[in-house]
Amino acid sequence: MAKKRRLRTQPSASATPRPADGQIPAVGAREPCPCGSGRRYKACHGRAAAQAATELVRRPFEGLPGECDWVALRELVPAATVPLTLREGLPEDVPSVTLATVLPMAWPALRRDNGEVLLGLQNDTATGDLSRDLADVLARALTTAPGNPVAAGRPAPDGPRLQDVLDLGAPFVPTVHEGFEFWLDDAEKATGEVAASLERANAAATPTVRLAGVESAYWCRTPEKNHLRWVMPQPEEVLIDALARLQAAGASSLGEDTRLVGSFRAHGLTVPVWDLPSGLGAEECEKPAAAFHERLTEALEVTAPLTADERRARSSLTNRQITLN
Repeated sequence: MAKKRRLRTQPSASATPRPADGQIPAVGAREPCPCGSGRRYKACHGRAAAQAATELVRRPFEGLPGECDWVALRELVPAATVPLTLREGLPEDVPSVTLATVLPMAWPALRRDNGEVLLGLQNDTATGDLSRDLADVLARALTTAPGNPVAAGRPAPDGPRLQDVLDLGAPFVPTVHEGFEFWLDDAEKATGEVAASLERANAAATPTVRLAGVESAYWCRTPEKNHLRWVMPQPEEVLIDALARLQAAGASSLGEDTRLVGSFRAHGLTVPVWDLPSGLGAEECEKPAAAFHERLTEALEVTAPLTADERRARSSLTNRQITLN
């Protein structure tokens, strides 16, 4: 992994004049830096500001309830919603805030006619901190006039994050939908281009179900086979070791004709993936998944060095990892 570039040392505050109120005013990137260094802003204090705004936060949802489900909804699930609870409560004219995987036209957020707010999760972000970007969109959505979408924007480098604005004691339980009818107050009455757009979106959505018996495991159906994609919270190295132990012992499958085929990396977490036969539905996955969870829990407690077979299994697993972000 490449080393992070170190910022150049800037002139000290004591050696350079500053405005009397201590504030750095807004200034163009090519204009002289207000600190008095004689350098352009973008090469002086602007460099630090840009670094703060773009540095990648690898686990943006760390510390939030349901971190694994946040990752799943961001990367894996086509259509889902979750009610959000704000730490300071809602404004009087905002009945509710709901997180949605995706919104029409890829809007970052939408304020319904009745004042409800929908916050989109699967959008391009302005900086390397997805949590800060979403918190900024949410703040702007709360003050947007009802009946309007929220435009994309760039948050302040020191702006609040989701961890600052959401109630961390509130549960985070996604509802997975078959389609995107949640976009509309009354989807059955949709006509014309609205109905056609909804139909196209629904046709492109991969059928997905969140398992009930284990945390953050999502079954999905594809044309050739089904899959189980399971977002797990353990540190990657520890989890891969445990999976390798199970793989070497022939205990990593979810039953006949199923196979652990690899994993994703997404937002700092690891997502093992199983191939399933097309006839194995979500309900039939529940018991095998629960049994696998018990085996994995036991394997995670083993601290002995990996055997030769386990090392080979580990190498095979790491060679089949894909990074999503």
